[in-house]
Amino acid sequence: MIMNKSTLRKIYNSFNRKRLKNTEITLIASNCNGCCILNDLGLRFNSPFVNLWVEPAEFVRLCGDLENYMRQELQFLPSTPQTLYPVALLGDVKLYFQHYDSEAAVREAWDHRKARMDFDHLYFLFTDHDGCTEQDLQQFDQLEAKHKAVLCHKPHPDIRSAVYIRGFEEKPCIGMSMRYRSKFSIRKYYDDFDYVAWFNEL
Repeated sequence: MIMNKSTLRKIYNSFNRKRLKNTEITLIASNCNGCCILNDLGLRFNSPFVNLWVEPAEFVRLCGDLENYMRQELQFLPSTPQTLYPVALLGDVKLYFQHYDSEAAVREAWDHRKARMDFDHLYFLFTDHDGCTEQDLQQFDQLEAKHKAVLCHKPHPDIRSAVYIRGFEEKPCIGMSMRYRSKFSIRKYYDDFDYVAWFNEL
């Protein structure tokens, strides 16, 4: 019997789920890579930083003072005819809730997932997307956070937290790394990153 890609991916994810020893993960992600990885692993969203994106410099600032930022309340910006989804300020950090259709939906999900956060099990996942600069990478790498990783479109031997994702070398940044590498592959671009081993680091 020939199995389709969806079935084969489920087997791949099942293998990773068996490898995963640490399920108490509070993932702070700069974009949707985080929620896609958590979905692949069948993990609960123990953080409100899913289904949204944050500009690079602001994400680094957020990660550097997370507990203080999480004491702030969301302040939604006025919608305009060009607004495609809710946008809110968390202190001076702008959050783009691209997968929500209303402020009420954002606030309900945010409050519910925020209550699950465990500041003793934080993992920070960044990408070199959305105008990320070399300075942003350096500042992220210098954060005191124990568990941090940044997915990059090219090797960065000077950045300890950098994870090289193959296939975007001719691009200015990493692309949609949650997509499959090809119509024949069951591997996604971000599978170059052994996120299971990373999460297992206590």
